[in-house]
Amino acid sequence: MALFGSKMPSEVGLRLLLSPLGSNVVIRTACCSVGVVLPVYSTFKAIESKDQDEQHKWLIYWAAYGSFSVAEMFTDKLLYWFPFYYHVKFAFLVWLQLPTIDGARLLYMNHLRPFLQRHQIKLDQLLNFFYGEAVKFFSNHSEEIQIARAVFTKILLIANDTVRDIIRPGQSQANGSAIEGPQEDAETSESEGDED
Repeated sequence: MALFGSKMPSEVGLRLLLSPLGSNVVIRTACCSVGVVLPVYSTFKAIESKDQDEQHKWLIYWAAYGSFSVAEMFTDKLLYWFPFYYHVKFAFLVWLQLPTIDGARLLYMNHLRPFLQRHQIKLDQLLNFFYGEAVKFFSNHSEEIQIARAVFTKILLIANDTVRDIIRPGQSQANGSAIEGPQEDAETSESEGDED
């Protein structure tokens, strides 16, 4: 351990945080925490407190975040090659939530709302079409869906039992001996009856 010296952990931490082309584990975790985890909890608090202003604020945030996520879905494979992409993403997610700037509201009012209002009729027609097609599909294939659901449920039960046996192998054996216990008592009582 003397080979690494006392500076090794701090150098690794700084390298993980600041390396744009290396491992982005820390900054990606920070993006997830700031972009999703904190807003989910804040949304929960707004709903539970029944504060209309806070609920409205977080609805606007989720509209802005969802739009950003859709755009990122199409551009992520290209953008993540740029240095400091996740650092810029982190800064953007913080900007969306800062109360003094209220970036989500700015993005919504200046870009998202005008776009959605301009294309609202087309989007409604598209959503109604896809909703109708989904209803037709599920009603026409309800039997197949029920079979697939039953098979999937069976697979999950088998996987659950297998994982439980791997994690706690003694538990299933203990349960097995408890079931067999009364049968052995019945056999001994029969053999005692034969001896009489």
